[in-house]
Amino acid sequence: MIDLTADEARRVILRAQGLIGADARKGGVQGMLRRLGAVQLDTISVLARSHELVAYARLGAVGRPTVEHAYWHNPARSFEYWCHAACILPIEHWPLYSFRRRAYRERRYRWHEVPDGVEKLLDQVRDSGPLTTSDVGGAKNGGPWWDWSDAKIGLEWLLDIGELVCTRRVGWRRVYDLADRAVPADLLAEDPSDEECIARLAAIAGRSLGVANRTDLLDFLRLKGRYAAILDEVLLSGAAGLVPVTVSGWPAGKKGQGNAWADPAAVASEPRGRHRTTLVSPFDSLIWHRGRTERVFGFTYTLELYVPKHKRVHGYFTMPVLAGGRLIGRVDPAREGSTLVARQVHLEPGLSPARWADAVREALWSAADWVGCDAVRVERADPPELIPLLNA
Repeated sequence: MIDLTADEARRVILRAQGLIGADARKGGVQGMLRRLGAVQLDTISVLARSHELVAYARLGAVGRPTVEHAYWHNPARSFEYWCHAACILPIEHWPLYSFRRRAYRERRYRWHEVPDGVEKLLDQVRDSGPLTTSDVGGAKNGGPWWDWSDAKIGLEWLLDIGELVCTRRVGWRRVYDLADRAVPADLLAEDPSDEECIARLAAIAGRSLGVANRTDLLDFLRLKGRYAAILDEVLLSGAAGLVPVTVSGWPAGKKGQGNAWADPAAVASEPRGRHRTTLVSPFDSLIWHRGRTERVFGFTYTLELYVPKHKRVHGYFTMPVLAGGRLIGRVDPAREGSTLVARQVHLEPGLSPARWADAVREALWSAADWVGCDAVRVERADPPELIPLLNA
């Protein structure tokens, strides 16, 4: 049994996530995607879309077109599917999600009832080539965002069950193509069992997270029911390739067992190198599990865009500030022309403005330069004495 202090576990996690050391930049965006295993997608764009922010946080000012090209390219090097949420995934992981595709096929339902006529949609893609929802009448019926058209429901269903795949986007619209055309034949030919899928995905999640308890792994892969039971089996049997560890201060595990799991390579050496100073997307895998964020960093975080405006404390799209291997505060960013505006900046309680203002300023100006802004303005701060230090 390996014993880790909470600080040791935190540093292992940061290195696994590509936020410590120069090695994290190897392989560019594609290397980053393979280290993380999954990059979450989201429609919201404040400074940039989340999948771009995730790359920026680790690689610095890599051009946004370069990021897009690395994710969506022909031939396909990645694809979109359901992991923690809707994610970009390395193309070689295609076989590992066959357990989920089989489950969707058996249920024939996810968010909507599957309409009749999906076979005609599949034939249209087969005969006419890749298409978007605009090619089949649009994605919506005219109501709220979830009021999808039958064509949109059908295309998404065919994606869920693996008949179609999205390996690129045009104007943020998915381009649906036949899996038979877009996915390499050797990957299509693989048909791993549910147990093998989950064992291999648990290994990927473990490498991405560095150190993780059972809840973290379940959240990364969004497993429940019999699939959660399979995860338990492959962890205990060693099939997932992760080793049990005990992290001081984390919730206790079962008697005689550790309270977490680790990638053996991650705990084989001490993390070294420079820590990244950066703003972090709310949908970054470093913090997407809020309970883990509090456990690892002592940082309580709520994404307040889902909170009524009059009840917000920190702002609409608050981005945590990572510096020195810690989450030191949060920023609610916006853009006004060529100015990055920090509507609110909050430093964590007990931290000295004089000590941490430079790190916050670096995070703000670095992000501003990346998105093409040549000025930064801080409107409000807590504590207030941050404002002159940041606007200097």
